[in-house]
Amino acid sequence: MTESDVDGRTMILERVINMPPQTVWSAWWNPETLPLWWGPDGFSCRTKRIDLRHGGDWIFDMIGPDGTVYPNHHRYTRVVPLSEIEYTLHWGENGPKHADAKVRLDDLGGRTRVTLTMIFLNAAEYRQAKGFGAVELGHQTLAKLAAFVGP
Repeated sequence: MTESDVDGRTMILERVINMPPQTVWSAWWNPETLPLWWGPDGFSCRTKRIDLRHGGDWIFDMIGPDGTVYPNHHRYTRVVPLSEIEYTLHWGENGPKHADAKVRLDDLGGRTRVTLTMIFLNAAEYRQAKGFGAVELGHQTLAKLAAFVGP
């Protein structure tokens, strides 16, 4: 696999949040708070199981504004406290994998740059995600995180 192959199926979303990394991490890496802000505007989460640790997973349904249910499964593959989370995204519990994701928190002197990188399995999955608005929806999710932790 060449670097250009990965470039053609990689989505990167960034947002600077006006809170320190500890605050952002606490909202993201907490089974009580993560489902409260995760997802785009108008969506809610219904958690079936959540085990936030290296080797753990989060099995949940995203419920759209129209009531459509989107089964999700995040399997956590690497955790560096206060700075990085890596996980695989699956279509439903133990469903087919469709992407690898990495969240990075960078300290900007009391503010935090959140970078969410998703590498889709192939270019078709990437195009499909872009086609249904994954970039905009991802930015909405990061905005909800900012609002959740912000003043």
